[in-house]
Amino acid sequence: MLSRLTRPQAVAVCALPVVALLATAVFAPLPFSLAQPGMTANVLGENKGTPVITISGAPTRDTSGQLRMTTIEATNPDTRVSLGDVLDAWFDTDRAVMPRDSVYPSGQSTKEIERHNTAQMKESQDAATRAALNYLDLKDDDIKVSLKLADVGGPSAGLLFSLGIVDKLDGDGSGGDLTGGRTIAGTGTIDADGTVGAVGGVPLKTQAAKRDGATVFLVPEDECSDAEAELPKGLRLVPVTTLKGAVSALVALETGKGSVPSC
Repeated sequence: MLSRLTRPQAVAVCALPVVALLATAVFAPLPFSLAQPGMTANVLGENKGTPVITISGAPTRDTSGQLRMTTIEATNPDTRVSLGDVLDAWFDTDRAVMPRDSVYPSGQSTKEIERHNTAQMKESQDAATRAALNYLDLKDDDIKVSLKLADVGGPSAGLLFSLGIVDKLDGDGSGGDLTGGRTIAGTGTIDADGTVGAVGGVPLKTQAAKRDGATVFLVPEDECSDAEAELPKGLRLVPVTTLKGAVSALVALETGKGSVPSC
């Protein structure tokens, strides 16, 4: 013989699966990473006591101003990110929720990811050197460039590395600095032919740039809209597609002659 449930009892019984699902969603790990503005480094200067750019085989020039590469700081690959963590970060302008696969290669261990990021950084440095020397019409068998940046992986500093090499070897081409004495920040991958590529986390990188004193931010042209979405006040965006275009934009900023692209 079956007994009937009262209405409150029936509601309670029906609610149990929903509560269980919500609890699972709140505490279960999700395929996201949480990111925030990371460190920046002046590629014309030192990082942790070591020059970022060292050049031999050609005379170098003293530089003023700064060229700051930018980073984001993301949760570790093996960090459990729950729904609660995502909701907290969603409403925080200083943090962002990003698909884990957009930050780290999928299906790899933490050590494998570290090796991958280190390899990407080395490839980026080699490409940045070739791009800069090609732009200056110099041969890399005579000039040796060493790039060192501790605790940073990935390819997104390529553009700033190239600009730093150009500034140390040739400046603006007329005796002046590419920076014009400013603090210039930016991001972007680079190929040996000087093509600038898109990167991730641009809104967070603009925050890091502004925090560390930059007034101008070089951004891959395809990511203008992302950069504009949460652009810090007082930070000027300059979109670029090539190393040559980036140099031209900085020279125009310095001299006041020529056009400076905008998003």
